[in-house]
Amino acid sequence: MTDNGFVSLVGAGPGDAELMTVKAVRLLQEADAVVYDRLVSKEILDLIPAGISRVSVGKEVGKHCVPQDQINETIVNLAKSGRKIVRLKGGDPYMFGRGGEEVLALIKHKIAFEVVPGVTAASGCSAYSGIPLTHRGMSRSVRFITGHFKNDEPLDINWQRVADPDCTLVIYMGLGNLAHICEALIDAGLSASTPAAAIENGTTQQQQRVLSQLDQLQDAVNQSGLKAPVMIIIGEVVSLAEELDWFQSSLEETVYDKDLAAHS
Repeated sequence: MTDNGFVSLVGAGPGDAELMTVKAVRLLQEADAVVYDRLVSKEILDLIPAGISRVSVGKEVGKHCVPQDQINETIVNLAKSGRKIVRLKGGDPYMFGRGGEEVLALIKHKIAFEVVPGVTAASGCSAYSGIPLTHRGMSRSVRFITGHFKNDEPLDINWQRVADPDCTLVIYMGLGNLAHICEALIDAGLSASTPAAAIENGTTQQQQRVLSQLDQLQDAVNQSGLKAPVMIIIGEVVSLAEELDWFQSSLEETVYDKDLAAHS
């Protein structure tokens, strides 16, 4: 027998608290401690009942507040105290979330666990931006790509394979390398006029969306002042963003209404 506790590796989704799964919300209610990332929104953290211990292990690209090894150690130590631990991660734990590394640490220390998937940032940001990831006649596949390698190593990506006009490209953590990504895709044969989008804080009330074409995306992002977290989506499906929009326009109307109220 072991006195170890139990760890639930939970996907918090892309930001909107109502996109969390029923199971994820239940586990937050039942936890003894919650270990959470920077990308977990305040709206979601407010779902944690008072009295439950909260441990922030927030990380920013290029500024690792807590090294991954230390995060693993924190989760293991909390679990060894015999408590129920929720490891709350933005999006889905296994989609560029390093969830596999944390699970391997739990296995090493013989700690029982479960993995609760979450709505990915890719699907959340695309849906709230009016961009279907696939669409008949436009996109037959989707590629999820990291735009940032560990320790700020140069991007080692086979751009020739990625530059497929029949594929939607979804790039995580690509803001810092955006100019290089756009140039590399064009050099690999993807049309410079390919529709492209950048979405900041997708699915939240702070969402901002920039629509452009591939060779102008960097300038458009610079002018807009977008800051991480930003999801990049490239492909013909982005051309549907204005027509299929249902969320961004409502945000803009809300801002407009507030401006009117302020001047009335």
